[in-house]
Amino acid sequence: MSDAPLPYFSPPTPRVFAHRGLASGVPENTLAAFSHALNAGAGYLESDVRATRDGVAVLAHDADLRRLTGRTDRISDLTAAELADTDLGGHRVPTLHEALAAFPAARFNLDLKAADAVDAAIAAIREADAVDRVLVSSFDEQRRAGAVRALPGIATSASSRIATRALAALRAGLPRTAARVLNGVHAVQVPETARGVRVVSPRTVAGFHSAGVEVHVWTVNAASAMRRLLEWGVDGIVTDRADVAVSVVRGTNLSH
Repeated sequence: MSDAPLPYFSPPTPRVFAHRGLASGVPENTLAAFSHALNAGAGYLESDVRATRDGVAVLAHDADLRRLTGRTDRISDLTAAELADTDLGGHRVPTLHEALAAFPAARFNLDLKAADAVDAAIAAIREADAVDRVLVSSFDEQRRAGAVRALPGIATSASSRIATRALAALRAGLPRTAARVLNGVHAVQVPETARGVRVVSPRTVAGFHSAGVEVHVWTVNAASAMRRLLEWGVDGIVTDRADVAVSVVRGTNLSH
C-alpha cells in the first residue's frame, strides 16, 4: 500500500470503470466506445494493452483479430500501420498513446496482456506524460512489477498471485500478513466469485480496507449486484454497462 494518496485516486469513490469502454453500437476498446463511456459519466476507462510487431502499444483484449473481424491475424504479427488499416466496422484498434491524447481528462486502468506489452506501454505512458492518470495491472506479477519499477509514482493493482495470497491471509485471520503482502499496491481488482468460491464479501472488503487498498470488482453488469456491492463498501465497479453503473452510483449516493 502507499503512504500517501496518488492523484489517480483523488476523485471520490465509488468509481465506475468502463470495461473496454461502453460498446453501445460500436466495437469494444475503440475511441468511440471510450467516448460513449465518458459521455455516460464514467471517470475511468478500463482497457487491455498489447504490442504490435514494431513495438507500439495498442488497446486490444484478444491476441488475434478473430472475434472482432473473423481474421486470424495476431496483433503481435502486425505492424502498427497494418493494424490501423484493419476495419472494425468503421472503427479501428487505437494505440495507447492515441487514446491517452484523445481523452486527456480521463483516467485509464490498463491490463498488460503480454510480456511484449510492458515496454510498449511504458513508452506510451511516458510520451503522454500520463503517469498520474494511469493504473497498471496484470494477472502476471512480473509484468505488473516491471511497469511499476519503470514508472515511479504510478498506481497499480495486485496481480493474481498477490491478491490470492492476501485473500488467504485475511481468511486465516492474519490482517498484518495481508498488509505486508499488499505493500506496494493500491487496489485489488477481483471478481465477486472465482471457481464457485466467494471472493468479495463485507468481511473481505473490510479486510482489504484495513490493509490500505481499494477494492474494485469485475465484471458487474446488473444494477442489483452493483447496489449490493456498494452497500458492502467496494470502491469501484468494473462494468460493461457504465451507463447503468453511473446511474446506480448517483442514485445510491454513497461515498467512502
